[in-house]
Amino acid sequence: MSNQQVVQSRGIYHGLPVYPKELKGLTAIITGANGISGNYMLRVLAEAPERWTKIYCLSRRPPAIPDGLPANAEHIALDFLQPPEEIAKVLRDKNIKNVDYIFFYSYIQPPPKPGQSIWSDAEELCRVNASLLSNFLHSLPLTPLHPTRILLQTGAKYYGIHLGPTTTPSHEHHPRIPLAPNFYYTQEDLLTTFCTTHPPTTHSIAMPSYILGAVPDAAMNLLFPIGVYASVCKYTGGVMEFPSDLRAWERVVGCSSARLNGYLEEWVALSEGGAGERVNVVDGGSWGWGVGWEGLSQWAGVGCGTPSLDEGEYGVVVRTGEDTPRGWGPPDTYRMRFTLTEWAKRKEVQEAWEALIAQHGLKVDKLQDMDVDRIFGFADGSLMGGTLDLSMNKARKMGWHGFVDTNECIREVLDEFVALGMLPPGGGGKVKDQ
Repeated sequence: MSNQQVVQSRGIYHGLPVYPKELKGLTAIITGANGISGNYMLRVLAEAPERWTKIYCLSRRPPAIPDGLPANAEHIALDFLQPPEEIAKVLRDKNIKNVDYIFFYSYIQPPPKPGQSIWSDAEELCRVNASLLSNFLHSLPLTPLHPTRILLQTGAKYYGIHLGPTTTPSHEHHPRIPLAPNFYYTQEDLLTTFCTTHPPTTHSIAMPSYILGAVPDAAMNLLFPIGVYASVCKYTGGVMEFPSDLRAWERVVGCSSARLNGYLEEWVALSEGGAGERVNVVDGGSWGWGVGWEGLSQWAGVGCGTPSLDEGEYGVVVRTGEDTPRGWGPPDTYRMRFTLTEWAKRKEVQEAWEALIAQHGLKVDKLQDMDVDRIFGFADGSLMGGTLDLSMNKARKMGWHGFVDTNECIREVLDEFVALGMLPPGGGGKVKDQ
C-alpha cells in the first residue's frame, strides 16, 4: 500500500488534503453556524458540494454569508437551551432523516464577575455551555439521526493559559488543570459518555488557539478591536503604539485561522484515525506580536510603535494566581502601558470612530454603544498574556499538512471585515480637507 499523500492549495491555504472522488453524498449538521467557527466551517464544506450534498446550519440566527447561504445549506433556527424534546421536535418537523457528521460550535459567553476577567465566572461558563451540548446530544436519540462522528471544538484554555504559565509547548496528552472549573472538560466528558453509550457514533475534539475570522458578532474576536484601534490611529494621524511590554512583543503566539481550522476539522472528522482523538489546531508557522504588529500597521498605513523601554510607563500590572497551570514555579506578571479597553472609552477616540462610521457608512455601533469591556478586553488578554504554543506534532503524525501564514490570514480577515462594513478600507485614513 502506498503511503503517499496528495495535497492542494486554496488561496493562501496550503497543504490541504485531497479526498477520493468516491467520498460523496454526505450530510452534515453545523451548530453555532452564526459564530466565527461555524461560519467558516460552512464555507469550507460548501466548497465541496459533491462531497457535502446537504448542510444543516443550527443556530438562533442565520449565518452571515455575504452572498447568502450556499445552495446545499439550510438554516434551522434552534436554541439549545431548550429541553432535548423541543430540539428533537424541531429536527423531526424539518424532516431531517439522516446526518453523517456533526460539527458542534455552539457557545455562550456569560457576563464576567464584576471587575474581573471575561473568564472569571467559571461555574456559569460550565453550566450554560454544558447545557447547550447536553440538550443537543440527548435530542438525537429522539430523532432518526445516528451520526458517524461528532466533532467538538474546545480550545487552548484546556491547558489553563487563562490562569497563568503553562507547559510549553502544549501537547494533547498533558493532564487537565484542576485550578478552576473548565467547561471544556465538562463538554468533553459529556460527549465521550454519549458516544460510548450510543454506538456506532464516535467523536473527535479540536483545540484551536486565538481564532482569526470575520463575522458580525465581534464580541470574542481578536482582530476586530485591533482593527478599530488601527483605523482610529490612522484617522487621527497617530502611531499604532503597542500597549504591552517587550516580553509580550517577543513571545511566541500560535494563532488559528478559522478557515484553516475548518479544513483540519473536516479532515479529522472524516479520518478513521480521528475517532476518539483530541488534536491541537494552529496555523503551523511561528508568529508573535512583534511581526504581527508590523503587519497590522502596514495594513492600516500607520506608523508602527514598539514597546517602551521606560519601566515607568507601565502602569497596568496583572499578576496571575500563585498556583500555576504547569504545577510549579512562580506566577506570571503582565505589564501594559494602556489597555485597549480604557482607550476605547476615551472621548476623542469615540468621536473619531463615530466620524469613521459616518464617513464610510459602517454597519457597526458607536464605541459608547458597544460592550467595550468584553470586546476590547478579549484583545487585551491576548496582548498581555503569556506564551501560547500548541504543538502540532500529533496532527502531523496523523497525516495533516495544512498551513497558512498567519500574517497573510490577518490581512485576509481584516479585508473581510471591510467587506462586511465593519472596518473602513485599509484602516480608513482621515480625509485631508476634514
